[in-house]
Amino acid sequence: MRREQRLADALVELTDTVVKDFGLPERLARLAARCIELFDISAAAVMLASQDDGRWRSATAGESADLLDVLNLARLDGPVLGSFRAGELVGPMDLAGAGRRWPDFAAAVDKAGYRQVCSVPIRLREEEFGSVLLLHSETDGLSMAEVRLVQALADAAAIGHVHEREIRRQIAAASQLQAAPHSRVLIEQAKGFLAARCDTNVHDAFELIRGHARRHRSQIHEVARHVISHGTLPTPSSENYVHAKGR
Repeated sequence: MRREQRLADALVELTDTVVKDFGLPERLARLAARCIELFDISAAAVMLASQDDGRWRSATAGESADLLDVLNLARLDGPVLGSFRAGELVGPMDLAGAGRRWPDFAAAVDKAGYRQVCSVPIRLREEEFGSVLLLHSETDGLSMAEVRLVQALADAAAIGHVHEREIRRQIAAASQLQAAPHSRVLIEQAKGFLAARCDTNVHDAFELIRGHARRHRSQIHEVARHVISHGTLPTPSSENYVHAKGR
């Protein structure tokens, strides 16, 4: 297959959100693999920053035994962080240039057997997601023409990631809407049950249920389900019941 056709197929592949079981890990792995397959690159690492827990997710291709050390340092300092934060291309540059800016990172790259580095941002408009780290075993192995094509793949992956994220949000919202009527029924039943058991009104009973859910970081409908099933709050507090009766 001609390289142009393979590149076009890769662009479609990385933006596709309909393929079954093609989530974020698979998208990262595919992007790293396509960089190696389509371009003159010795190794590639796709690194995505998580907005939830602050950690980095990564996938590599063409790796060497010491590439893990490079990735560990890249999470702390180096061109990956530079392109991620600025949303701009960093490099290509040889190890002399990298060493002046990030000596520890450059030393790890040298130990892994690479002589040239480049980092391409994964972004969509004003939102940055991560970077693609490109490594070459030769000092002048990475050409700007190929780096620009890698940027196109990274942009396609960003589009796919955003679309997939939006689809998941829509599915979650639809599930919540479907569950809402059932949850309201549970809560109303639990309010009545707890009000009778604690000799209080339904408003105070609801405050007991909601307060418990907040303190224990639980869903209100889960607390309500427990009240209906067991007759009490999951961890009943005598102070709460006395307070409710006294109102």
